[in-house]
Amino acid sequence: MDKAICFITLEQLLVIHEDQIDRYGGIHGIRDLSLLESALFRPQSTYSGEDLYKTIFDKAAALLHSLVLNHPFIDGNKRTAVVAAIIFLQMNSWKLKVPQKELVKTMMDIEAKKFTIPVLADWLESTF
Repeated sequence: MDKAICFITLEQLLVIHEDQIDRYGGIHGIRDLSLLESALFRPQSTYSGEDLYKTIFDKAAALLHSLVLNHPFIDGNKRTAVVAAIIFLQMNSWKLKVPQKELVKTMMDIEAKKFTIPVLADWLESTF
């Protein structure tokens, strides 16, 4: 039997965002709650009872991709997205093995729409 996956809650995501803004600057606040909830729950999406994002890395990629592209916060979307994805994977027993500089470049590439979710999932799997 597979171990149950732990997902980030809205409350946890808001704390992550607040922490990133407090640490690195920017404007606090949610720009669009619907887009925030959409991004947060995307990794849990199913169709006909089947997970749309099969692996833990697919789920992390869906979360990261959606938070970056949906821009649900007024500021700090990429920072919040990468920290949320890292915490999500750590909550599920995975540890990060990538330099910060590469994380920053990847966030910029996601925003520039250079990554699809499957490509991002492969990248995440190679870095955890």
